[in-house]
Amino acid sequence: MTAGGPLGTARSVLRASVSGQRRRLGLAALLLSGHQIGEALVPVLVGVAIDAAVRTGDGTALLAVLAALAVDFAVLSFCYRAGARVTWLAEASADQQARLWVVERMLHPGGGAEAGRPAGSLVSVAVADAKRIASIHLALPYGVAALAALAVAAVALLRSSVPLGLLVLLGTPPLLFLLHLLGKPLERRSGPEQERAAQASGVAADLVAGVRVLKGIGAEGTAVQRYTATSRAALAATLRATGAQAGYQGAVLVVNGLFLALIALVGGRLAIAGEISVGQLVAAVGLAQFLLEPLDVFGRVNAALAQARASAKRVAALLGTPHAVSGGTAAPRSPVRGGVRIRGLVSGPLTGLDLDVAPGELLGVVVSDPAAATELLGCLGREHDPAAGSVELDGVPLAELDPDELRAAVLVAAHDAELFAGTLHETITTGAPEHADLDAAIRAAQADQVITVLPDGADTAVSEQGRSLSGGQRQRVALARALLRDTPVLVLHDPTTALDTVTEARIAAGLRAARRGRTTILATTSPALLAVVDRVVTVEDGRITAEGSHAELAARDAAYRALVLS
Repeated sequence: MTAGGPLGTARSVLRASVSGQRRRLGLAALLLSGHQIGEALVPVLVGVAIDAAVRTGDGTALLAVLAALAVDFAVLSFCYRAGARVTWLAEASADQQARLWVVERMLHPGGGAEAGRPAGSLVSVAVADAKRIASIHLALPYGVAALAALAVAAVALLRSSVPLGLLVLLGTPPLLFLLHLLGKPLERRSGPEQERAAQASGVAADLVAGVRVLKGIGAEGTAVQRYTATSRAALAATLRATGAQAGYQGAVLVVNGLFLALIALVGGRLAIAGEISVGQLVAAVGLAQFLLEPLDVFGRVNAALAQARASAKRVAALLGTPHAVSGGTAAPRSPVRGGVRIRGLVSGPLTGLDLDVAPGELLGVVVSDPAAATELLGCLGREHDPAAGSVELDGVPLAELDPDELRAAVLVAAHDAELFAGTLHETITTGAPEHADLDAAIRAAQADQVITVLPDGADTAVSEQGRSLSGGQRQRVALARALLRDTPVLVLHDPTTALDTVTEARIAAGLRAARRGRTTILATTSPALLAVVDRVVTVEDGRITAEGSHAELAARDAAYRALVLS
């Protein structure tokens, strides 16, 4: 889903959702209309029975009407069951489609969808808002069926009495317009309700992800206060929206009740005046009572549309978020040699970085400012474009490369690499090429030690974000996954900070062997890792200030010693 594309407005989102299920919605509307028409015919047939059979004592006519009623009940029962099934299928499919739109946008190579949105907010859009958009697929067929029932009831009343029929036909449009106006406050309050709920979900997700850190620094009380305040704001918004919905439903009942009372009053006066028969009066009263259902459906349809419009605005805002990087179309040169050239790079703390990485080189980058390291990785992985300067791969600017093609050649493994739920084997092999040497990658990352201590080895289930693993285990599993991809260029950011020095030294040796002939950039301050690289550069104030081997820099550069050896 491209930013600013065909689903960039709430109306286009709703239109696309309905259009995608138009066949099911059409069939459901037809079947449910059959059910409602059958329901409307019940009081009509009862009125016929009274006039043609009960009043005259004609047994044959009575049996005929009873047979017609039996057929009517059989048809309306079948139509309801079949129509409800098709309607739920349409709703479930539309819910899935809306979620796919959101997930597709979030996973787009151009990025940008997550900007300014916590993870919980994105989940809320993908789940709660998608569900509310899909809910109109439950409402629309019933709304069409209610209109069909209203039309049949109006025709039946016209045949009995023109005033009664005209009352229904002419009174319904103003009634529907009034229901639409009554639903406006509900729509206005549904949007803030979802926003507040999304904020609460985002805060909860952040706190759960950082629960160990919070306990470590003794900040549980502050975290509880923050979530409590956010949760109360979400509760207040929900109560306001619920209050608006309750007020709307109450107003609908009052308006419908007054309308139906008017119909019954007019019918009763006509019967007293002798303008309609007893059977017709019974039919008129029965139809008036029956009309409670379709009129109530109109209210529910309008409420569903109001909430769906509010959610569609949020989905459209996400889908229309500008991409973080402009899309290139070129592919890297084949074969990818892995030469990286950076010139005048300006991005965040980087103020004009120049750097050359030879094909196949194992380079260590020591950065005094962690934010500068993050910016460098973001530019190399093209998570965002720099403010100025250029980054090239084998002489081709990254801005000209297709992001998917680029990331197949350049893998940036961030310090806080995410692990996914599944078995340990599935976690490591995610995205790996078929020819990759799994055992070699596991040994190089010392992940075989992790597999040995787990109860089911490589088949052990890993929880979401790897929370069932220790910090050191997560780092080794993430490193094994990165090595298994065997990309021409691999960029690693502090991959061993949670490990002891002995394990670090083993990983350093394994990493050098596993990446021999492949370009590797290590952003780290680990002496064990820096000791095995071909060259080390230090970055201070956004520029390279020194370069050489680890031993050379440790011997002559006090700032380097302070960063690496202190």
